[in-house]
Amino acid sequence: MSVFPRPLGAILFDLDGVLTDTAEAHYRAWKALADSIGVPFDHAANERLKGVDRMGSLDLIIGDRPGFDAARRAELAALKNGWYLEEITHFTPEELFPGARTVLEEARAAGLKLALASASRNAPLLLDRLGIAGFFDAVADPAAVAAGKPAPDIFLAAAAATGSSPALCLGVEDAAAGVAAIRAAGMASLGIGSPAILPADRVIPTIGDFRLGDYLAG
Repeated sequence: MSVFPRPLGAILFDLDGVLTDTAEAHYRAWKALADSIGVPFDHAANERLKGVDRMGSLDLIIGDRPGFDAARRAELAALKNGWYLEEITHFTPEELFPGARTVLEEARAAGLKLALASASRNAPLLLDRLGIAGFFDAVADPAAVAAGKPAPDIFLAAAAATGSSPALCLGVEDAAAGVAAIRAAGMASLGIGSPAILPADRVIPTIGDFRLGDYLAG
């Protein structure tokens, strides 16, 4: 039995892979970092980082190699972030996925609250570069939550920031870890991508395939 349509008070979006694609920018920054420390890194390794925060990603890249204490890891994370910021500085509204802006406009017109639940600490900058910051009532701060995805913390923080109960939220994600976080938060989940890898309540190929009337009870 489908959980949709249903009453909704807020939609909580992941950013990368849902509204835009920063994957290649992240890949180039992580690749440059890995090359600088002599660690093999390719697109397959990059896939393992999907939905994982910066320090968690660095831990996956370095593993248990010796010589990387906490201070060194913090230094490397800052270095990678600098390279990534150089990449996204060039983003414009043209980098929004087709249909993404329409989804945000229609949700706002329907009176729904919108929040961002991204693992990226650079999300506010990216929203500005994409020209969509004004649509969002809240941007959950990944630095302020105890645990990253697949823990529910970031989605619960986003829901609280909109004043909506989890039961009245729809979480939108493109990563399995993100979908797990939404479900753990007690929210309805929408996956963007392949149903073979996303255990969401419903999965659609792209954000452009989203039709609000399919999810929001009239």
